[in-house]
Amino acid sequence: MEDQSKLFDDIKVLLEEQHRSPEEIEEIRSAFDFAKNMHQGQYRVSEEPYIIHPVEVVKILIYLRVDKDTLMAGFLHDILEDTDTTPEELKEKFGEDVLTLVQGVTKLGKLEFKSTEERQAENFRRMFIAMANDVRVIFLKLADRLHNMRTLNYMAPVKQKRIAQETLDIFAPLANRLGLGKIKAELEDLSLRYLMPEKYFEIAQLVSQKKTEREDTVNLLIEQISQDVKKSGIKATITGRAKHYYSIYNKMKRLNIAFHDLYDITAVRVIVDTEKECYEVLGLIHSRFKPIPGRFKDYIAMPKGNMYQSLHTSVIGPRQKPLEVQIRTWKMHEIAEYGIAAHWRYKEKGSTKADSASDIKFSWMKKLVEYNKDTTNAEDYVNSVKLDIFSDQVFAFTPNGDVIDLPVDATPVDFAYRIHTDVGHKTTGALINGRIAQLDTKLKNGDIVEILTSKIAAPRLDWLNFVVTKQASSRIRQWYKKNKREDHIEIGKANLEKELTKNVFDEYVKNGEFNKAAKAMNYTCADDLFAALGYGETTINKIINKLSKPVKQEEQIFTSHKKGSSDKDIIGLEGMLYSFARCCSPIPGEPIVGVVTRSKGVTVHRLDCKTLEDMPPERLLDIHWANENTNRTYSTSIRIETAEKQGLLKDIIAMVSDNNTNINFANVKSKNNKLGIIELGIELDNINTLKKIMTGLQSMPEVYSVKRIQTSFNQAPQQFSKKNSGQKKHPKKAKPKN
Repeated sequence: MEDQSKLFDDIKVLLEEQHRSPEEIEEIRSAFDFAKNMHQGQYRVSEEPYIIHPVEVVKILIYLRVDKDTLMAGFLHDILEDTDTTPEELKEKFGEDVLTLVQGVTKLGKLEFKSTEERQAENFRRMFIAMANDVRVIFLKLADRLHNMRTLNYMAPVKQKRIAQETLDIFAPLANRLGLGKIKAELEDLSLRYLMPEKYFEIAQLVSQKKTEREDTVNLLIEQISQDVKKSGIKATITGRAKHYYSIYNKMKRLNIAFHDLYDITAVRVIVDTEKECYEVLGLIHSRFKPIPGRFKDYIAMPKGNMYQSLHTSVIGPRQKPLEVQIRTWKMHEIAEYGIAAHWRYKEKGSTKADSASDIKFSWMKKLVEYNKDTTNAEDYVNSVKLDIFSDQVFAFTPNGDVIDLPVDATPVDFAYRIHTDVGHKTTGALINGRIAQLDTKLKNGDIVEILTSKIAAPRLDWLNFVVTKQASSRIRQWYKKNKREDHIEIGKANLEKELTKNVFDEYVKNGEFNKAAKAMNYTCADDLFAALGYGETTINKIINKLSKPVKQEEQIFTSHKKGSSDKDIIGLEGMLYSFARCCSPIPGEPIVGVVTRSKGVTVHRLDCKTLEDMPPERLLDIHWANENTNRTYSTSIRIETAEKQGLLKDIIAMVSDNNTNINFANVKSKNNKLGIIELGIELDNINTLKKIMTGLQSMPEVYSVKRIQTSFNQAPQQFSKKNSGQKKHPKKAKPKN
């Protein structure tokens, strides 16, 4: 194997190309040497020496032109997690700055969490907070994730999909928000490759097939623009570039069109020296080629939230082919490529926090800290960040011309709360572009919004039905939590009493069950729980899930003899009275759902039961079998269509009995003296036993079909038939559910 020390040679060449000083390169080399020694003997899943990963991460960071400390942290970013190195040792050798950066990207260690999801959510929360304090943390994290995605093919398929989805949900939007265009595009393409490989390779093939024809058209356009620009005395660099695969896939999906209907798969980019020349080039292009109406965007006058600036126009180019043209200056181009990395380099050394005055374009980072103050739950925090910060944006204006960025579908109420909490609380109406508008109106790019307020704060609870930002919804709920408490206690009580009936509600109050449920849901007392239900912080469904049934004497007798009512059978119904629905007779191994009744506890149904079609969602409980291999038995019925043959019933009963299954009843009918119909009521332990019985019956020569009866009409009964070779047979009246 080649000496690992030679790995630094490539790094050194790249650093020298950026004119880094020999002293700086030597310091970076010391971090490489330390990482190489500490990771000695460690290997990645690809069986490469582990040090290869930090080296590739640093190459990505060099592309971003980050500072010396960030490059050193790039070599050391896994040291605390994967070696015995202590934070104190790292600080002593490389300084506090490097230690802070490494800790910002280090995953949580030995802390206990209820689930993998909770642990990962807390990891993200720590990363976002660290990023808000020092933007260099995210350069490290994105470089680390990008190299991991490049080597994802060595992972198991399940891990590939999980990591790719996480990348698409968190890291690609983050790169986009930071203006890191190339990194965002590569992360999206790699995610698509593992999440939807068929689509990825289909698009790759289609792009490849039309490549020559497309390049010829683009080259003609470039040649003609070059002639016009040269005559005008403008110095310009003109290139063609293909859109990345995920962008193509996303546009096809969003517009519901085929690949061949897309006309901006390739764009021509014109880079000039000044902003004035951008508009001059635009005029030259429009005078030679016919612009497509509605396809011009001026991101120079109104930059995107990530500081991206360019003029975009689409024209009918050579050979009557539509093409997109982007026009920008060299400085705009650098911002488009490197985003916040370029912005950060222009700042004074040490100014790496998101709250500094020069970071006004990235003021959204401050919200990462604000959201952390609003919620103690890591998963809620991450969901808020994904919704409010990483979703598609709408840019609206205050009457003074200040830009407010909001998620798509945001309303004037979201706008008001984004300005200030007090403005949101006192909102009474809104003017959009000078006209009175309803408060649930969805804002569009460029809208000028003026919020009308009163002197007294009086937010409305129904605003929760249409606000889309977590910031607005949490502020509204907080206000109602502090105000009109008594009203909401009464509303909560009334809603619960209506759902449970007055007798059951009173029984719960008498036995202190609401107080127990309140403590289980982190409320101080029952009144806090009722108030939370009243102002919409929790739901009836969640409360009922936490309640233990107050059991009367006669109910105890019923419960103890109720077949299948053991708390050990079903997770999610602990301590609650429940029974199995006769309409669908669920069996262990099948997906199930609980339905809260007004007086008989919970009824357990199969997930496909037809009686659930019009059931209100708040009455449904998320439950599942504790163990498919129980010692109990469960009832169901099957229907067997057979040829007419004497003694066949005896053979069928014998076959069923051989599978340790009890038969409750048997009905035999004859149809046209040619077809026999046998209905059997059987008791068995789980769905696998039923499948075994049905398969065994079907193997008998005289049996035409076997199916389970009492099934939902919107899903075919489980059935085996010689006519369809084991495929599901849908009844004629069955209609698929939309």
